[in-house]
Amino acid sequence: MFRSYKKLLNGHRLFQRVSKRSATQNINIFINGKAVLVPNYFTVLQALRGEQVTLPTFCYHDRLSVVGNCRMCLVEIEGGWKPQIACATPVYKDIKIRTNSKMALMAQEGVLEFILADHPLDCPICDQGGECDLQDLTMRFGNDRTRFTDIHFDGKRAVENKDLSSLIRAEMTRCIHCTRCIRFASQVCGMDVLGTSGRGGEMLVGMYVEKMFFSELSGNVIDLCPVGALTAIPYMFKARPWEVRRTNSIDVTDATGTNIVLNHRFNRVLRVLPRENEEVNQEWLSDKGRWAIDSLEMQRLVTPMCRTEDCLSPIEWDVALQMASKVICSAAANPNKIMAIAGPHSSVETLVTCKDFLNIIGCENTYVERSLCYTGSDADLRIAYTLNINMKDIQGADKILLVGTNPRFEAPILNAWIRQAYFSNECDIYAIGPKCEYNYHVEYLGADLGAVSKAKCVFKSAKAPLIFVGVSMLGASHGGALMRSLIDLANSLKPAQCGWQVLNIITLEASFAGALEVGWKPGAVAALTELKPTLIISLGADDIFYDWTPPAGCMVIYVGFQGDRGAEKASLILPGSAYTEAGGTYLNMEGRVQYAMPAVTPPGKARHDWKIFRALAETCKVCLCYSDLDSLFCRLAQISPNFSNFDTFQPKIFQDVVCRMINCGQVSNASLDVKMKTMKDYFCSDVFTYNSPTMCNAQKAVTNFTNTSKYVAI
Repeated sequence: MFRSYKKLLNGHRLFQRVSKRSATQNINIFINGKAVLVPNYFTVLQALRGEQVTLPTFCYHDRLSVVGNCRMCLVEIEGGWKPQIACATPVYKDIKIRTNSKMALMAQEGVLEFILADHPLDCPICDQGGECDLQDLTMRFGNDRTRFTDIHFDGKRAVENKDLSSLIRAEMTRCIHCTRCIRFASQVCGMDVLGTSGRGGEMLVGMYVEKMFFSELSGNVIDLCPVGALTAIPYMFKARPWEVRRTNSIDVTDATGTNIVLNHRFNRVLRVLPRENEEVNQEWLSDKGRWAIDSLEMQRLVTPMCRTEDCLSPIEWDVALQMASKVICSAAANPNKIMAIAGPHSSVETLVTCKDFLNIIGCENTYVERSLCYTGSDADLRIAYTLNINMKDIQGADKILLVGTNPRFEAPILNAWIRQAYFSNECDIYAIGPKCEYNYHVEYLGADLGAVSKAKCVFKSAKAPLIFVGVSMLGASHGGALMRSLIDLANSLKPAQCGWQVLNIITLEASFAGALEVGWKPGAVAALTELKPTLIISLGADDIFYDWTPPAGCMVIYVGFQGDRGAEKASLILPGSAYTEAGGTYLNMEGRVQYAMPAVTPPGKARHDWKIFRALAETCKVCLCYSDLDSLFCRLAQISPNFSNFDTFQPKIFQDVVCRMINCGQVSNASLDVKMKTMKDYFCSDVFTYNSPTMCNAQKAVTNFTNTSKYVAI
């Protein structure tokens, strides 16, 4: 019985507290005359939801603390002289609960009448219209008439709007004081910037001092708000919920594999919403994943182009394929001089098709931009480049060590799990590296490799320890020495749970784990210096061309969807598709396989990336064993059985093998650095986000606010 209710309570503070009890007792209660067995620590609302009984709520949320201030979940309890709120009333033996009695229904109807008496009722111009909890509950539980008149009332309540950020529009006259935004900001974001002042009709939700609500998860307050008090500025007045189509997809702005829903209309993606996944992102979404979507409309490559003299000229697809095949066939005489570089958003289908094509012509030089040189195995063991623990298990950790990483900005969803361990499990968190803006208390052990020895004393008594190391640390000259010391530290610990993996690597790019899974190798910069290729095929790789300039005799074929530095250096451009247009398979930092469905069609003459390589192979008279997605998926299953297990966490093995493969390299006492230390470093941290006008405006707002005297670092 307890196991059937565990999902219902996941993330709830009450569950975190009572789940530690050694014995759980079930008691008998009555719901609308029906006898039910529930755990003895349940509230009335949890018991009702466990039995699929609908009860209206505004303030209650499964992942936030209980406050009971909306009074919407009133029920009748036999023996009581007045209705009780279900969310904060504990059950007891033989309690008789009625949700359909006259007292309960009239109480719920009265609460709605009080709320609507002060609500502005501007539904026709409210962005929340069509997905507003107040609308839905009024239709089902409210009255069909009102007793509100201006004769008996002084008029509706009016509140001055708040300036929360450049992303969130706050129409506080619509606020019904559910305090979800306050609890989310405090408990999930770790920012005590929102609060209430006054009581009753004079109660105001806002900030005690003038601040801005800048957080990597701030957009989730829009989803939490049950009315239109908090809405998205980038989506303002663009569409109504019934006008858009919905497609399930995966966020590619980081490596957490956040599940999302794309809302699109007229072949245009209008907004991104989170999709619930209990093991990955719960129901949260980072601000990059939510609002950087407008980057897909900037600098798009919509037609094939070739370089003539000093400019790029549009050409037709047949001409572009013939030119590309001629160059590739010419370079195939010395295949070691051909090199492919994968970008951060490449799907597994694109990576496999490109690699198969190059392997058939004799080229093995397929690399990702990220360097990972601490092992001598080219990182072909999954345990060497992924998280080795399920994300949801992080909340059970009692001590966490962050080494050269700031997960708050590098992986906001992963950081939400760490924050949950800190908030609910009283986890102690330590850091080795530069001082950064974390949203939990962190004790710094040092900024160099020597600080690892201090952690041995601190973690000696840990029962569920975790070590997170940033992948950017493992590409430096001291990466091997760092990993050797961290593995020694992990081996010296004795977790209480059998099979608990202590050491984990936080990756940054959505394509990184998938590329290494299918056989691509890390370290493109070092390979460019060593191989000196005459032909480079770039799969949307732009960052590498900021650090390396192709020599005069090197030709670049760029296959991607956004014209940035890689397209500037290209001799031939073959326009590809974004993840919203082609979809595809992605592996997150856990190594979990997930599929993103395509939502819209590519603009102009752009085509799906894997189909471009399939056409290139045919033009070069190279036979690939697949021509459609079904046969391509069979090829993926041949490469790795992991691709047949969608949305399943795969335990990692061969940890001892990785230990023996570590190349310590140059041992030094180098300092560890982190790219994104503060909030102003977050919004525009890569090519995709700094091509987004929304992200640029957000970064400008953070920078301007930081430079004022009112700024207080959170």
